[in-house]
Amino acid sequence: MTTSETRAQVLVAGAGPVGMTAAYMLARRGVTVRVLEAGPDLSTESRASTFHPPTLEMLDELELAEDLRAQGIDVPTFQHRDRSEGLIAEFDLSLLREDTRFPFRVQCEQSKLTRIILDKMEQLPNVEVVFDARVTAVAQDRADVSVQLADGRNFSADYLIGADGASSAVRQTLGIDFEGQTYPERYLVISTREDIKQWIPDIAYVNYISDPREWVVLLRTPQHWRAMFPVAEGTSDEEALATGHVQRMMNIVGDCPGGWPILHTTLYRVHQRVAGRYREGRVFLAGDAAHINNPLGGLGMNSGIHDAYMLARILGDRLLGLASEDELDTYEEQRREVSRAYVAVETDKNWRRIRERDEVQRQNQFAELRSIVADPERHRQHVRNTCMVSELAHAR
Repeated sequence: MTTSETRAQVLVAGAGPVGMTAAYMLARRGVTVRVLEAGPDLSTESRASTFHPPTLEMLDELELAEDLRAQGIDVPTFQHRDRSEGLIAEFDLSLLREDTRFPFRVQCEQSKLTRIILDKMEQLPNVEVVFDARVTAVAQDRADVSVQLADGRNFSADYLIGADGASSAVRQTLGIDFEGQTYPERYLVISTREDIKQWIPDIAYVNYISDPREWVVLLRTPQHWRAMFPVAEGTSDEEALATGHVQRMMNIVGDCPGGWPILHTTLYRVHQRVAGRYREGRVFLAGDAAHINNPLGGLGMNSGIHDAYMLARILGDRLLGLASEDELDTYEEQRREVSRAYVAVETDKNWRRIRERDEVQRQNQFAELRSIVADPERHRQHVRNTCMVSELAHAR
């Protein structure tokens, strides 16, 4: 590992899956990297948990995919369901076997990926992760970029990757707009070890269950089931997180004798935003610092890892003398367009479908989903799009 006295070639703000992927990819190519993480350790919060096939391809190139799969679950199907009508359509990722070596999703908490990467980094002499290192300010000139931490320390490098989340200090310091909208609903995420298959035997491990009033997303992770519900406007945070409300929401899934055993709950507001630019001189934005979106479809973290993959590749080329400074602009040109025209569009479409209130429109959507599944080629193309296979070329 590098020491804190050594000047790194690249600083990375944030040790989430995006920042850690970028740092590890650069370090494997011989670039000296320092990751600055605000927390005292890697986050263990239950956040994103779906890894799509293209992301697995990228992680496999970094010799990370098999370690991730060993801690996760391979999931070959996902379902669209309705609370009243039950199963509407089941989509099969095995149709992607000619497109990818990974014709499935892997369900695994993102915190497991960052821990896998940290363990790998400890074997490399040219990368370190500094904890309790919250970036508060950024400055740059023609020669380098420097950051100031909350405790007054300063670090400098040739380039900086801002992967410090939706409230990115890197982005805010640079005065970059974060354009978009905030959804009217908050989302309540509830985790339980109770096996939901007891109540819905034919359920898949990834499910989008529509309803005009209270839709639900049910996902299986290695240790638990995760349920996500909308919270009605006017409901306070205290009311949303109250035991009685949490139990009532889980009773939508089924009546659990004695009440549902709850592992943890999270309440958060959902935004759809894209940064006005992804590059400012020697500074680049990636992941949630550059774009945040509705989580329906699991595109946010995956798209962020794709950011990291492309940025680390071209930044590594530049530092190794294989690319010009101008070629770094292709990162912003391609990845910002993907966020704006693909990720934002698809996740918003998923949100509108699952909460549709007009019964005629709901039935039209159900008929369309059934017709897609019944047509092998349309079925394959739908899965390609929803699982980001059609977007893969934009990250390479």
